Amino acid sequence: MRMRKKPWARPELEASDFFVINPKEYKGKWRSLFGNDKPIYLELGCGKGTFIAVHGSKNPGVNYIAVDIKDEVLGLAKRNIEKAYEDKEQSPKNIKLMAQEIGLINEMLSEDDIIDRIYINFCNPWPKKKHKKRRLTHTRQLEQYRMFLKPHGEIYFKTDDDELFEESLEYFEEAKFKIRYITYDLHNSDFIGNVETEHEKMFTEQGIKTKFLIAIKE
Repeated sequence: MRMRKKPWARPELEASDFFVINPKEYKGKWRSLFGNDKPIYLELGCGKGTFIAVHGSKNPGVNYIAVDIKDEVLGLAKRNIEKAYEDKEQSPKNIKLMAQEIGLINEMLSEDDIIDRIYINFCNPWPKKKHKKRRLTHTRQLEQYRMFLKPHGEIYFKTDDDELFEESLEYFEEAKFKIRYITYDLHNSDFIGNVETEHEKMFTEQGIKTKFLIAIKE
C-alpha cells in the first residue's frame, strides 16, 4: 500500500540538522561530515527509522548513515529518530539521514568512505524473475557494496521471504562474501542484540519466522 503524500515532510527534512539534502556532494567525504573517525554503519532502506533510531541512540560511538528514497517515509524516520534521542536527552549527531536511490548507492559512497557494516532489513523481495536484479542483495548490488565496505566488513541481512533468503545465499557466494552466521528463526536463535523493525514485529505476529545472516567481505 502506498503511503499518502505528506506536504510537511520535505520542508521538515530540509530544516533538520541531520538530514543531508544532497548526499552525492559528500562522496568520499563522509568521515569529514561526521567530524570524527568512528566506525560508520549504513542502513539501506531505513523505512520509518525505528531500527536506526534504537541503534544510533544506544551506540554513540558509531556513526550511522540511513538511506531511503521517499520523503514521506523519511519524514517519519526523522521524527522517530528525534524521539529516541529525546528520551535519552541526547541529539542525533551520529546519524545522517538522506534520500537516495539504493541501486545507485555508488553515486554517494566511494572506497574512501570505508563503511564498517551494512544493514539490509526486510527489503522488497521482487519475486518476479524480470525484477530480481532490483533486489538489494542481488549480486550486482553486493559488488557495489564491496567498493566501499572495508576488508572483513559485515552485511547484516534480515527478511521474512524464504525465496529471497535462499537466493541471496547464492548472491553472497557469487559476490565473494563469506557467511559468518545464519539462522532461519532469528527470534529463537542464539543471536544477541537484535533490534526489531516494524515489519519484523508485524510478520512475527503473523507467525512468519525471520531469516537472518551476517556476511563478511573476504
